[in-house]
Amino acid sequence: MASIVFDQVKKYYDGETPVVDHLDLEVRDGEFLVLVGPSGCGKSTVLRMAAGLEMVSDGEIRIGGRVVNDLPPQQRNVAMVFQNYALYPHMTVRRNLEFPLRMQKLPRREIARRVSKTAEMLGLSPVLDRRPKTLSGGQRQRVAMGRAIVRDADVFLMDEPLSNLDARLRIQIRTDIAALQARLRVTTLYVTHDQVEAMTMGQRVAVMRSGKLEQTAPPQALYERPASVFVAGFIGSPGMNILRAELASDDNGLAARINRFRLALPDDIFSRCPTLEAWIGRELLVGIRPEGISLADEHDDAGIPAAVRATESLGHETILHAAAEVTTVAFDAQTPFTAVTETPILSAVLRGHRPLRHGEPLRLSINSGNLHFFAPDGKAIGCPFHP
Repeated sequence: MASIVFDQVKKYYDGETPVVDHLDLEVRDGEFLVLVGPSGCGKSTVLRMAAGLEMVSDGEIRIGGRVVNDLPPQQRNVAMVFQNYALYPHMTVRRNLEFPLRMQKLPRREIARRVSKTAEMLGLSPVLDRRPKTLSGGQRQRVAMGRAIVRDADVFLMDEPLSNLDARLRIQIRTDIAALQARLRVTTLYVTHDQVEAMTMGQRVAVMRSGKLEQTAPPQALYERPASVFVAGFIGSPGMNILRAELASDDNGLAARINRFRLALPDDIFSRCPTLEAWIGRELLVGIRPEGISLADEHDDAGIPAAVRATESLGHETILHAAAEVTTVAFDAQTPFTAVTETPILSAVLRGHRPLRHGEPLRLSINSGNLHFFAPDGKAIGCPFHP
């Protein structure tokens, strides 16, 4: 086993605009780290540089303490699992598993031992003599994983390996991969654009945007303490609601003024966010997770008037999207946020099935104890960034 260290790594294709910019990241020995971000953020390029399939423009990559910038892929002792399986269609499962070992010129007895052990581990023993075209998608992905495992590599590199599977099979295989990694304890760097995969599989998750690392933390820490509005909006489904507000202090106490609405804040807010006091009288951004918004009584003057735009009923809960008289902030992959003033939408997660009609008026209540605070530049206030 070995750690992977990216030390001030840059990657250019045109010599001017970096697709990966000053990446500092360590995948610890035996750790399962997920690199997540939107399409085009540079995450697959990071993986390919670690594998030796892309050259590093600047900085160092170290695997097991050894600088590998100039080493070819076959000398790095890493194993990759690709999105498209990359199996040889004319070979049986057995021959596919044997192939990397034959290339290493291992003795036949050792090859047979490793293949038998790996096939048993992955439940592939009954299909060893079948060809890939006769297998299901899940079986093909297990063969691709087996070809990585059988090599006894120091590092596993996985590039969106579940994206070709249907939703039900993705859940099964991601559970299998996480359990297998925990059993083998092989250092694993896993790339995906799916934040659900990231949150359910990774011991730590690194979020990238536009070639830069936004935040690295355990999944729950990312959810509870996002370092920026981008992370807040990207992690979670639906993402966090971000509203423009002003922090105000008056005879009634501390409040966030959201347009014409006054949202009273808890008395202990400064003990939880000490640096927030400096923002009294200033504009900032407040964030609230969808589960922190509920339906208020229609006569509740503190509730925010809104109208139903759409609902998604999942049986155990209903996701409500409602137009409200607030100024929301939206996200994209290139900039931290972009103001949205037309038909602003708030998302809420409501328990159970709620048969709400399009256009139906209602009032929304925001749980002020669950607010997040961000500066206008999108950086978190009072919630330190611990990479």
